Amino acid sequence: MLELRPNCECCDRDLPPDAPDAMICTFECTFCAACAADVLGGTCPNCGGGLVTRPIRPAKMLERFPASTKRVLKAEGCAPPGRKAA
Repeated sequence: MLELRPNCECCDRDLPPDAPDAMICTFECTFCAACAADVLGGTCPNCGGGLVTRPIRPAKMLERFPASTKRVLKAEGCAPPGRKAA
């Protein structure tokens, strides 16, 4: 089951479970659409995989299967693939 992480790993923007602009890779690394497109070029900086729109869990299912509250943030920041973060 998807973790539904609560924030963008790059900019720390809140991404609630129903955020239509949350993007994930196959390892559930989570980014906002702006960082995914403008900073990362659609590629996860952690695994090199593609980023796709995160599915939205129906509200009724969130009661039984809540979203994660653990925030993940890249301490070194994010940079486009192949370049180090500033």
